[in-house]
Amino acid sequence: MSTALDAALDKAGHIILGKARALRLSVTCLLAGGHLLIDDVPGVGKTTLAQTLAHVMGLQFRRIQFTSDLLPGDILGATVLESAPGASARRFVFHPGPIFAQLALADEINRASPKTQSALLEAMEERQVTIDGQTRALPRPFFVIATQNPAEQAGTFPLPESQLDRFLMRISLGYPPREAEQGLLQGRDRRALLRETAPVLDPDTLLQWQARVTRVHVSDALVAYLLDLVRHTRRSPRLRAGLSPRAGLALKRAAQAWALLHGREMVIPEDVQAVFEPVVAHRLRAASAAGTGEEQVRELLDAVAIP
Repeated sequence: MSTALDAALDKAGHIILGKARALRLSVTCLLAGGHLLIDDVPGVGKTTLAQTLAHVMGLQFRRIQFTSDLLPGDILGATVLESAPGASARRFVFHPGPIFAQLALADEINRASPKTQSALLEAMEERQVTIDGQTRALPRPFFVIATQNPAEQAGTFPLPESQLDRFLMRISLGYPPREAEQGLLQGRDRRALLRETAPVLDPDTLLQWQARVTRVHVSDALVAYLLDLVRHTRRSPRLRAGLSPRAGLALKRAAQAWALLHGREMVIPEDVQAVFEPVVAHRLRAASAAGTGEEQVRELLDAVAIP
């Protein structure tokens, strides 16, 4: 693995204690050019993780607090009629919203209405927004991290499947191990430590790493394994619907990024298995209320033979 990526993970690990796998998956998602959904209870470090990634990667960071009264214009920006200083004529001036950032944190995304949630769809898929008939490109790289509270909590709106599909991965942080939590209690404030931490990468270097991901070799046998996994979901009577071709492409790209993060220029089956659950679990719907996407993932990996 690159010394720079190794150093970035090491510095992030000093801020986010006891969550090495979650950090690796988050960096994998970033390298793959996708977006990340963190689904967990409040207070486990979701926002701190997003701030840490932005800082160590040298990315411009903006936080959007989603609330029930948030409007699409509060995210995307608006065109305002203004008077120029010392001039009688007025003109329309566009004021970009907080989505115009290299890493945008959509905090508690499921507390906003479906109309406001949908304002992110074009931005996440096309890396651009259209306002008043004019299309504006977003910064590069562009990465959305969204946090989500459990659906059973008061004041939440479930994300529609079209919105969930825009996220390359969904992860949970969970409670930290005892040793890590002891370190949190006895150590310094995490944000104070973050302010003293120097960035490791910069946007241009990150773009180069993202370009390298696409060149990681995927053999014909590995493509066949991916196809077997995807097509098995479409035949399973325990699922309401199988994975789409877009999900298959997402799985391939995530496996390439995971391989590169671990110093390999070729994808192996273990790379696919490592990213399979965070890539596909939120895209699967069990046919009965008794099942969950996570259970289906484990059964799928057991059911499909490794080449």
